[in-house]
Amino acid sequence: MAIGGGGSFSSDQTTLQKDTGAISLLRVGRARITSIQGRGEAGSVLLLHDAATTGAAAGSNLKATFKYDTEGLAVYVPGSGILFKDGICATLTQTGGTDGSVTVTITGA
Repeated sequence: MAIGGGGSFSSDQTTLQKDTGAISLLRVGRARITSIQGRGEAGSVLLLHDAATTGAAAGSNLKATFKYDTEGLAVYVPGSGILFKDGICATLTQTGGTDGSVTVTITGA
């Protein structure tokens, strides 16, 4: 493959965004989370489940919990990332008076 010129570029990496609130299905199907960034809000907690539907999210498929409060969250996962085989379900809660949000970078899009 030649470098430079007018070639096209394609990537299997994309971002997903989640605001504070009830559990949401961010992605159906296999994907790997490679980074997570969250706005710092009081009492922020992010739960990530490997599930194809929000109803299937349970303690048995909880992949990660991040408690990051007002300092914010910046996680860059080394290697291949965190594997989700069925899908990515996320819940973001916080106790502050404003809405929190997170951005997740995935491969396998």
